Amino acid sequence: MAELKIIGMDEVAVEEIEWLWYPYIPFGKLTIIHGDPGEGKTTLILQLAALLSRGDKLPCDDTEREPISIIYQTAEDGLGDTIKPRLLSGNADCTQIKVIDESEVPLTMLDARVERAIQETGARMIILDPMQAYLGEKVDMNRANEVRSILSQLGRIAEKYKCAIILVGHLNKMQGTKANYRGLGSVDFQATARSVLVVGRVKDSPETRVMAHQKSSLAPEGEPIAFELNKETGFHWIGHYDISIDDLLSGFSRQKKSEMAESLITDCLAEGKCPQQVIQQKAESMGISKRILDTVKKSLDVQSIKIGSKWYWQLAA
Repeated sequence: MAELKIIGMDEVAVEEIEWLWYPYIPFGKLTIIHGDPGEGKTTLILQLAALLSRGDKLPCDDTEREPISIIYQTAEDGLGDTIKPRLLSGNADCTQIKVIDESEVPLTMLDARVERAIQETGARMIILDPMQAYLGEKVDMNRANEVRSILSQLGRIAEKYKCAIILVGHLNKMQGTKANYRGLGSVDFQATARSVLVVGRVKDSPETRVMAHQKSSLAPEGEPIAFELNKETGFHWIGHYDISIDDLLSGFSRQKKSEMAESLITDCLAEGKCPQQVIQQKAESMGISKRILDTVKKSLDVQSIKIGSKWYWQLAA
């Protein structure tokens, strides 16, 4: 029987979170990046690895950083014909990116080689792509007790070495459902990870892909960031993009949301002025962001007027 030990919170030292990429990827924690097959999540993580290998700035982040050592494991793509060409296309410093040899014995999350590799390489980031391939053949990814035990131990390794561990995964096929219910396997995957990111394709602009925050336990959710995958011009970053996760996965486009916002405003103002709070509450219930609502308001030449202590919207005369 384990010996009882009591820890007083007055004895616990306050620790500041370190970030690989604020607020998307923390050091010393587990991060999940998932999306439907073919939406660009592996390309995204390889482009990030390329930037980090050179110590370059990350998208929408002016933080100065040093090059870091990275471990990248894949169970789906060939190293020579797929992974390295993608890294080279991002101008990666391949001396900074290592792979644990799985040619004789497949790797699992709890394999002792994971911790030894982090020790020997000094890796600050390790990527397991896809995560379900590294659970182990006897593990049922739908059983919470099995999944939580493995992820908790992997999380302790991340914390011990201040290493960001990235788990790349697929979404299930439940189209049209909330993003929270589209992760494969037990919900403990998302419960254990401190940051969960979703990568999807913008439906009315199929070459545009977006990474959006589904869960952020350690900081406010980051704004969605878009990138382009073009057969002719390749990969390039676009920057912040206004779209919600549920819209990204359900098929609503930014253009569609703008049309919804326009209809909402014109309906509310059809008979004259309308309280601003009423319009904003209706927009929120429809999943229309404040940015889209304000943009459409301006395009319709809607004026804000104050009557007493309340603000109203009305169409310009």
